[in-house]
Amino acid sequence: MTVTPVPFDPDLLPVYQALHTGGGPPLGPETVRAQRDGGGSMTKPIEQILGGRPVEFEDRVIPGPAGAPDLTVSILRPKNGVTTPAALYNIHGGGMCMGNRFWSMESFVELVDVYGLVAVSVEYRLAPEHPHPAPVEDCYAGLVWVSEHAGELGFDPGRIVVMGRSAGGGLAAGVSLLARDRGGPAIAGQGLYCPMIDDRNTTASSHQYDGIGWWDRNSNLWGWRFLLGDDAGGQEVSPYAAPSRATDLSGLPPAYIDAGACEVFRDEAVDYATRIWAAGGQAELHIWAGAFHGFTEQAPDAAVSRASKAARGSWLERVLGLPRATAREAAGAPAGTPVGGAHG
Repeated sequence: MTVTPVPFDPDLLPVYQALHTGGGPPLGPETVRAQRDGGGSMTKPIEQILGGRPVEFEDRVIPGPAGAPDLTVSILRPKNGVTTPAALYNIHGGGMCMGNRFWSMESFVELVDVYGLVAVSVEYRLAPEHPHPAPVEDCYAGLVWVSEHAGELGFDPGRIVVMGRSAGGGLAAGVSLLARDRGGPAIAGQGLYCPMIDDRNTTASSHQYDGIGWWDRNSNLWGWRFLLGDDAGGQEVSPYAAPSRATDLSGLPPAYIDAGACEVFRDEAVDYATRIWAAGGQAELHIWAGAFHGFTEQAPDAAVSRASKAARGSWLERVLGLPRATAREAAGAPAGTPVGGAHG
């Protein structure tokens, strides 16, 4: 396939170039553990993540899926008590093979502080050591526990949003499908940020960003191979592993789906939203012009990043009925500015 990449936003281009100076070894069987260790070494201490905000942190060990090891979840709650009885259930990114529950946690600390709600982040098993269905079943088991302990944690079990970035977005979509097909738990919304949902890698965007971006076509091919083995790209792939494989997208919770125009996941995100609409469901879709994968975290002050975070915050406010004006005043933000956090 002959393709021409979409140009980067001028504000983002210098950030992208700085991030990719000198490059590094591509993801593969020989490098995955070193890349995982490198990402883990950048995890900040929890005190630094909390940053002095009035937010309580707690780790809990909870039951995993039947016959599988226990899981660890991190729970964030306002020190002065929950004022908005809603919860965010976060699934971290990392291409199915990297990452931990502390990735992007700063944004959840902000959301807990501003909105007075609960946030829970789950530590799931990683491929290739633990291929499908381990990651999605771990995430589903964590959601079940969170829902069952809503009273203890201080929120309404009908007001949970499942969310994740990249691989976490794919797992959030998979968990939403499992919850629908297994009759619960109830999910108020699914936040799918630049989601990794299609193992086939046949879209135009998957070819446009081959060797471009920190998560490019090569990384994506290996991430799916780590998760699915030789089944990746084949005929017998579970929709709970690769939600784009689902033939029925009806009956799902409202979705927020976004991606950068300059990343592998762009076209599968558009397709997923389109098929939710075709099934009579609710989806809000944003494709951010000139944006690369992870732009809101790598370039948080760029105009397109601010717009993306505002849109995410607006959707959360609407789907969870959050106290918009009060939240903005508490955050010191100008009136009419949603507080979105840097999830991607």
